[in-house]
Amino acid sequence: AKYSFTTSSDEMAGRLFPHRMYTSRKRTCAFAALIHLSSTGYSTSFPQVRGCSSIGRLVTVPTTDASRIFGRYSTREMTSSGDGSCSDFSVVQIPCLSDNYGYLIHDAQTGQTAAVDTPDFGPYDRELKKRGWKLTHILNTHHHSDHTGANLNLKKEGVTIYGPVEEKDIIPGIDVAAGAGDKVPFGNSHADVIDVGGHTKGHIAYHFADKNVVFVGDALFALGCGRMFEGTPSQFWNSLQNLRALPDQTSVYCAHEYTESNAKFAKSVEPGNAELMARIDDIADKRSRGEPTVPSKLGEEKKTNPFLRIDISEEIRQNVGAEKGDSDSDVFGKLRRAKDTFRG
Repeated sequence: AKYSFTTSSDEMAGRLFPHRMYTSRKRTCAFAALIHLSSTGYSTSFPQVRGCSSIGRLVTVPTTDASRIFGRYSTREMTSSGDGSCSDFSVVQIPCLSDNYGYLIHDAQTGQTAAVDTPDFGPYDRELKKRGWKLTHILNTHHHSDHTGANLNLKKEGVTIYGPVEEKDIIPGIDVAAGAGDKVPFGNSHADVIDVGGHTKGHIAYHFADKNVVFVGDALFALGCGRMFEGTPSQFWNSLQNLRALPDQTSVYCAHEYTESNAKFAKSVEPGNAELMARIDDIADKRSRGEPTVPSKLGEEKKTNPFLRIDISEEIRQNVGAEKGDSDSDVFGKLRRAKDTFRG
């Protein structure tokens, strides 16, 4: 997998470099993470393809523009001992707006390219032109404007927009309404649509089972979950159980870099979780170097994300004031409300 950094919005610079020495200069930056099949270590592990060589070493290559911002960690490239040509499915992570992540996915065999949510036109347009890819699909997870805002500007002849069936009337430019159990064809694969309502009533996720990849929008974050704007605690808890049922090795692509904030809350409700404490240290280390904490593995979310652990951890239940007789969805509601008012 190849991690590269490209110039983007000044808002992203403020997120990555909050110190006044950076914000006063309004330096603009962003990074696009191109993640290939059968990579390991720092990058995401997609299922290995027969005949592909295993990943070898991590190579750090400085670049001129980004190195002024990221220092020696400006570019990271995972290299294999083979020719590296075994990947036909790639994901490009695109920072947008203040803290959003958008994604481009590309099937090399068919040439099809999909945008997963569309926070902002400019970063997508630049990335598509840079790579010479033609957009064919837009996959919206829910109707919020920081996920659909660039739909109409990106939609051209040949671009099909998919979105949640329950939100079809408020998804700009939607062509195909998709619901739980539907399959969205893409390249030589397809995405299974999962109901993850709660953040919004109709929120969906796109699961590429053969690639061990799921795009979850704002339903699940690294160490957290989205605010419950439209759904109910019961609906949202059921949605998280739908995601928790996926394999541990699934790479979870969420839509915001909220992990440091989420980590503080997770620590407050489950301080006795040793795996959580170790993960928090790793997150702090990554962010100090300007690295993304997304994607994460679902297996580590199951072990450390409090919103997936309310039926597992008695410590969490006690710390949110769960009472005898409370259902799991009741406890989820209390946990979500505690996060909404948390000021740690």
